[in-house]
Amino acid sequence: MIVRGKVTGNEIPRFKHRWFGVLEVDAGEKYRLYMTGNAAQWFLTGDEVEIEILSKPKEKNGFKVLDFDDYRLWKFYNGEKIPVWPLWEKELEAKRYSPLTGELLYTYKIQAREAKYESDFEAIAELEQYHYASQKEKVALWRCENGHIFEANTKGACPVCGSEDVHILEIKGSTPASRFLILELVEREEYEPRILSYVRVDPPIPLMHRRLPNGEIEKNIREKVFPEDWFHPAFWPERIMRELYEELKKKYKKRVARSYLWEEAKWKALKETNTAGARIARVVVHPDYRSDGLGQLSVKAALEWIAERRIPEMRKRKHIVETIAQMARYNPFFEKVGFKFLWETASGRPVLFYPLTEEAKEYIERFLKEDPYAPKDGRLWRPSYGKVEPLSGPIVFKDVSKVFESELDVKGLPDEIRELLEAFGVRHRVIQRPVLRNLNFEIKPGELIAVVGASGAGKTTLLRLILGAANGWWEERFRPTTGEIEVPKNVKVSVMIPGEFEPSFGTESILEHVYRKIGDLNAAVEVLNRAGLSDAVLYRAKYSELSTGQKERARIASLLAEKPNLLLIDEFAAHLDTLTAMRVARKVAEIIREAGITALIITHRPEVLKALDPDRVLFVGYGTARVQGKEKS
Repeated sequence: MIVRGKVTGNEIPRFKHRWFGVLEVDAGEKYRLYMTGNAAQWFLTGDEVEIEILSKPKEKNGFKVLDFDDYRLWKFYNGEKIPVWPLWEKELEAKRYSPLTGELLYTYKIQAREAKYESDFEAIAELEQYHYASQKEKVALWRCENGHIFEANTKGACPVCGSEDVHILEIKGSTPASRFLILELVEREEYEPRILSYVRVDPPIPLMHRRLPNGEIEKNIREKVFPEDWFHPAFWPERIMRELYEELKKKYKKRVARSYLWEEAKWKALKETNTAGARIARVVVHPDYRSDGLGQLSVKAALEWIAERRIPEMRKRKHIVETIAQMARYNPFFEKVGFKFLWETASGRPVLFYPLTEEAKEYIERFLKEDPYAPKDGRLWRPSYGKVEPLSGPIVFKDVSKVFESELDVKGLPDEIRELLEAFGVRHRVIQRPVLRNLNFEIKPGELIAVVGASGAGKTTLLRLILGAANGWWEERFRPTTGEIEVPKNVKVSVMIPGEFEPSFGTESILEHVYRKIGDLNAAVEVLNRAGLSDAVLYRAKYSELSTGQKERARIASLLAEKPNLLLIDEFAAHLDTLTAMRVARKVAEIIREAGITALIITHRPEVLKALDPDRVLFVGYGTARVQGKEKS
């Protein structure tokens, strides 16, 4: 059944706030529609709505009550019909393909949807702490059944009274106008998080000024580029507070006046706000998934949500989305989605815009073309790692053999041990074990070679011999028994053989360590991101504070920061779970190819071999080494 009516009121219980609200509608009969507070708060008395009733309403206090799943709801604005309930959602797949062969490596199944349940907001708070939480800073406000309000990062017992009946009240830093989109992992392992990322969408900021290259400030830059009514009236409770404060101060004490004032200003601002734009205020991705493009996927989903549902206000048609973010200097995922960098704010923060309509696109293109200070291509981020000086020639193995010799003797052993060994005929023997025999092959400049083989087959020995030839070392373990290895004179080698050659970390933070090596802050962040350390909290951590898997990624970042043209890694991704190992392998392979690094990487894991997508595979075993190239499709 479908009924039409008008909104007569809305209610957002303070103790539930974002995750619960009630909309009252008069459609001949009185209805109470249960929904989220984030949606309910944007309705005005008199708004025309249409309700499709899916389940028989419950009767309560003279109202027909419809629960979350009992109805569909549309609102009308200037004669246009806007879907409101159920909240927006969309099934997504994030596929990972080989950059060389196009082969599908793995797929995530994801549901993008507006945050709806209390558990969703609890997950948002838990995710947010990856950015800001410390022992001194908490990311959310909570309220217990006894009315105590406290700060915490995750749900727990009230620190005042011990009550475990606790509800999330507020995500700190968000505004009353904020709405949240989450990306939920549909098919996941037990150890994987349910919520991979969230996007917070707010109305555009009320005022925006531009800082020019000479330091001068150009006022109200947006209104000079786009129509003024695209950004006004904005959500601006502070302005309303200033207007009302003097009057309220006459009736109440200052502190009480400000408390009353904020509630009144907030509701008045929500009623006034009506823009043709939206602002992506936060994009937070679980640190273990950032290197897989989920930041881009989150933003793309948010853009669809904003356009289809006119988020956050659900009033004017949306033309444009803005974001203001310093991190855009260090990570290009906004630009990869299609955002254009137009200017810096008066405080020096980059502003990027995404056009939702052709009209907005024309305004942006005209500004980039005609403004004397605008970046003509609309780009902010540029890769800093760059290319290395490639090897000037191949690495050549000529009849290379390596024989290990050891002497076994029972002298000096306890009598009972010696007698047991002699029973097996073991007294004195010289063991000569050929590990590599008569190897003849070439490694071309810029090739990524994966080295595979059984334990003890000679893989690590192969790396040692290349390392010895590159550095001119003549110790027995670094040179072949017979034959020769030719290495180009311009070789600059970085190596990781666990227990033998590993980067040395002191007490400095991980970011300081990488920055000290590479000498470029942007490039340091790029290297950390590629190595799988994309969480800014970890940038400030010391090596000793990292987990085993994080330490492995830090070592890889340290090697890349040396900008070698020859990279040798043993036991690659040995301490990472399957999906993390694949993500790191794929990103490391990307930077190796982009930079022109020649690399030999040892792995025993087939999923890592697949994600590395090597140019060739070197099979080592029983004294032989066989090179196999890619199969042509």
